[in-house]
Amino acid sequence: MAVGPLIKTWRTRRRLSQLDLALEAGVSARHLSFVETGRSKPSEQMVLHLAEHLEVPLRERNRMLLAAGYAPVYAQRQLDAPELAPVKQALDQLLKAHEPFPAVVIDRASTLVAANGAVQMLLAGVAPHLLAPPVNVLKLALHPEGMAPRIENLGEWRAHLLHDLAAVRDQTGDEELHALYDELQRYPGPEAEPGGNHDVFVPLKIDGLTFLSTRTTFGTAMDVTVSELAIEAFYPADEATFTACSSRR
Repeated sequence: MAVGPLIKTWRTRRRLSQLDLALEAGVSARHLSFVETGRSKPSEQMVLHLAEHLEVPLRERNRMLLAAGYAPVYAQRQLDAPELAPVKQALDQLLKAHEPFPAVVIDRASTLVAANGAVQMLLAGVAPHLLAPPVNVLKLALHPEGMAPRIENLGEWRAHLLHDLAAVRDQTGDEELHALYDELQRYPGPEAEPGGNHDVFVPLKIDGLTFLSTRTTFGTAMDVTVSELAIEAFYPADEATFTACSSRR
């Protein structure tokens, strides 16, 4: 696909008119129209400028540059590459520091990248095939042979995970996330109970324990791999859970 239709696709995905984007990016609506229809070839700087205003993920910015005839500008390295050693070290330190509470690092498709030792308390009884690499944490949580039978508020937690995944899927248009969402939807599970929504946090209730979770991302990352990483950290939501986790040290 040429760069013009790609820009239009992302603009439509962000629910912006040509005039909206032109005003936000400080370009003329006429020039933007010419770019989208292919009547004008944008410079490399213009492609990156529009991509930034459209909040396009780094992976897709590289794709836009290639479509416009330019080389990608964002590196994509393996996490164990020497250049990313400081990032890996920081992740390991954060995971260790969060113990005795569970924490994981996941990629854009919720594939497990790393975890601390406390995660083991969540994995009791999980089928071995779900723990064989690559491990997907959403499948791990919602599969009937995974954590699902032990999650006491499965309907609520399932709805929460699917809602978040759908939001990222729609924001990025990632085909892999579309397929993952469809697979997870086919897993058996109760619907969320009326009145079970939480304005800020949705708790994970499992085996008598209650956790709240937060997600941290690298907002200023300039590497595709790093930009797609997220740290999911679980915190005890009550004294009983705090005590149970602390006793496992």
